[in-house]
Amino acid sequence: MAKELVIDPEEIFVGNEKFVKFIKDEEIQKRIAEMGMEIAREYRSKFPIFIGVLNGSFMFLADLLKNVPIKCEIDFFKLSSYGDEKISSGKVKLIKELNADITDRHVIVVEDIVDTGLSIKFIKEMMNEMNPASLKIASLLLKPGSLKHNVKIDYIGFEIPDKFVLGYGLDYAQKFRNLKSIYKLEE
Repeated sequence: MAKELVIDPEEIFVGNEKFVKFIKDEEIQKRIAEMGMEIAREYRSKFPIFIGVLNGSFMFLADLLKNVPIKCEIDFFKLSSYGDEKISSGKVKLIKELNADITDRHVIVVEDIVDTGLSIKFIKEMMNEMNPASLKIASLLLKPGSLKHNVKIDYIGFEIPDKFVLGYGLDYAQKFRNLKSIYKLEE
């Protein structure tokens, strides 16, 4: 008989590695609602464009926009700096470009996690060449202890320690993005 599938277990195993629930779905949703209202207050008289960084930000961006009750637009682009590894390769490459023209637009880039800051540095440099009216960064997670680049994150969901995490859009070799909560690698 097949094991029952659970979308939000207390722990999961990936090979020999054990991951334990770290940030529960309810905590994530509460914090996203707070972030959404903060952004809505700041941009209520503007028409911002939210730009999700694929693949990791898709769940966060969808839930964030449900909590931003203002007129806005959405687009996506895709970067790669990890491949199937747990540690960044140290190189960022653009895989999918934006469809929207962001010239003179108020841009909010939405990331799942900022650890070294390399991707954000790359994004800011790329976006600034497109002459937006303003550019801000929203990230669900920030690992301040891992930052190697001086980058400003304008909206932060949670600051976390330098541990590998997965779930709620974050992956391990493209798997486990569909988990409702965020899990951390247990040592």
